Amino acid sequence: MLHSTLLLILGLLFAVFLLVMLGQKLHISYPIFLVLGGLALSFVPGLPRVAIAPDLIFLIFLPPLLYEAAWTTSWNDFWRWRRPIGLLAFGLVAFTSLIVAYVARAIIPGFTLALGFLLGGIISPPDAVAATSVLRGIRVPRRVTAILEGESLINDASSLIVFRFALAAVLSGLFVWQQAATSFVVVSSMGLAVGLGVAYGFFLIHKYLPTTPSINTVLTFMAPYVMYLVAEEFHFSGVLAVVSGGLLLSHLSHQVFDANTRLQANSVWASVSFILNGLVFILIGLQLPIAVEGLGNYSLQQAITYGLLMSGLVIVIRLLWMFPAAFIPRWLSRSIRASEPSPGWQGTLVLGWAGMRGVLSLASALSVPLLAANGQAFPQRNLILFITFVVILVTLVLQGLSLPVIIRLTKIVERDDRQPLEAQEAGVRLHLRTAAVAHLKRKYPAELASNELIARLQQRMETEVSLTTRTLNSLEIDESGRDTLRQYHLVLLDVLDVERQALTHLRRQDSFDDEVLSQQEAQLDLDEAKVKHIER
Repeated sequence: MLHSTLLLILGLLFAVFLLVMLGQKLHISYPIFLVLGGLALSFVPGLPRVAIAPDLIFLIFLPPLLYEAAWTTSWNDFWRWRRPIGLLAFGLVAFTSLIVAYVARAIIPGFTLALGFLLGGIISPPDAVAATSVLRGIRVPRRVTAILEGESLINDASSLIVFRFALAAVLSGLFVWQQAATSFVVVSSMGLAVGLGVAYGFFLIHKYLPTTPSINTVLTFMAPYVMYLVAEEFHFSGVLAVVSGGLLLSHLSHQVFDANTRLQANSVWASVSFILNGLVFILIGLQLPIAVEGLGNYSLQQAITYGLLMSGLVIVIRLLWMFPAAFIPRWLSRSIRASEPSPGWQGTLVLGWAGMRGVLSLASALSVPLLAANGQAFPQRNLILFITFVVILVTLVLQGLSLPVIIRLTKIVERDDRQPLEAQEAGVRLHLRTAAVAHLKRKYPAELASNELIARLQQRMETEVSLTTRTLNSLEIDESGRDTLRQYHLVLLDVLDVERQALTHLRRQDSFDDEVLSQQEAQLDLDEAKVKHIER
């Protein structure tokens, strides 16, 4: 049994790698390609049926994926766009759940309002990985990506809370709005408190114990599980605990992590999160036989019809919400107009269309119990699971494939009052080098006069200050400036490639230690990654 399970996992991983590479060749976002690949594999005769246990998603996959998303989210951007993030993460989730509940009760025979809210809580949250992977490599304003990332961090928690209350109402037959509102506040606030408390405990461990880069890296993997388990043990929001704790530790990490720890942890996390995301999306596609076989009194055609109706409904709801939520507060509040640049109809449309569903929706649907409190089968469970599968498939494929086209057609431009990334990076570099030169002159005047190496260090720093100043002066935020910048990046990438070839030639000569050559190669990798990140 163990051997066959291990072989199945290895086979799925190999399939993930092949599908991701094929998706890159075809320029298709990998979550879309993996779901379609899993769907195709589900029709292969003789392939063992793969059923996802809900605990596998909630306990194994969800904590590290949420933690990694929180860790890489900019706290400054998150706080700056907290108003639109909150409107999407809380307002849109509640609005979607409400509309889905009443529409489902009206069009699906046997659906109660509580079951409608249950379905709404399941299919309301968009998936962060799907949206960001589709946007990767496409030029979109930083505001759009920051709001999408911030929304995805919070809406998982708000939708799960709606799901919990709706599930309790179905099982008990009772639903009290006042009690639900009070429980919502308690579950959310205490989840935040648990996450912050556990995160600060890990911060103290990193700071005061004699850890190593390897230990620090392992501790970063332990942290999200501890946050989630502690919060869930007391029936608080484990999702909000992981998100709040991840944001806090990310904000404090520069105080406790050295360069070796950051490089090691970032590399390990990048690989692990890729594997977890890949497995989850291919497993979503493999759930089709399980979703179909338990439809019971509903025909496949009826179930597909309900699924398509709900897919269209959640897409329309998000679009209808986006434009009033984006512009009405600006019309009513002068302070909002002063503090936030207008998103424009292009940015609002892109945000509205980037509502692909994914991992959390499937995990929530699978976690609906098989039996109700009276021992009978849970009402409409299999239909809820099938509708969720269709919504995930339709939104991922339809919106995911069309989103890059919409971005190109709308010709969306940056409406931010900040400088381009290249100018910001040059400004930071200028500030750091200026401070370093001033420190050298103030603290080491004698050494500068007597030690040639230290004097050359000062010269190098001053040269960098001069070059960076000229770079800043040449960067203009117009089309000619962007063309100049793109040409500069192309030349720089070409030069880095020449340096890499020279490094390969030195390695063949065997004249230098491999350690020295590896360090230089790592620096070239960092320089190349920095340029490509700016060009995204």
